[in-house]
Amino acid sequence: MSEFETPDELRYTAEHEWVQRTGPTTARIGITDYAQSQLGDVVFVQLPEPDSDLTGGDSFGEVESTKSVSDVYAPFRAKVTAVNSDLETAPELVNSAPYGAGWLIEVEVESEGDLDGALGKTMDAAGYRGITES
Repeated sequence: MSEFETPDELRYTAEHEWVQRTGPTTARIGITDYAQSQLGDVVFVQLPEPDSDLTGGDSFGEVESTKSVSDVYAPFRAKVTAVNSDLETAPELVNSAPYGAGWLIEVEVESEGDLDGALGKTMDAAGYRGITES
């Protein structure tokens, strides 16, 4: 059993982002419990501006910890609809609540089919556990 929280209802990337579908064409993205534990204490989060276009596989921001700076990657092509402004003053939320208050961005894609296809290319919780436990 993994020591890291990996909620079954989320989708995951090999780069340690999680994706939660929030509507037919919308999703929320953050970094996983495993990722935040590897980073250590998060001290700064750089996120894109709302209305930014993301390209799947490209970096959209950085999470800086006391140990290192890590890029955060877009799991698919989308437009940023919201950023978690709470992280400007409380970046440690990424550590304390990676699947809750520590979310990073909210995005929207063109169509429900686009989001279905994009999520189909991500891993389920069991698949993600497989890469973090090896």
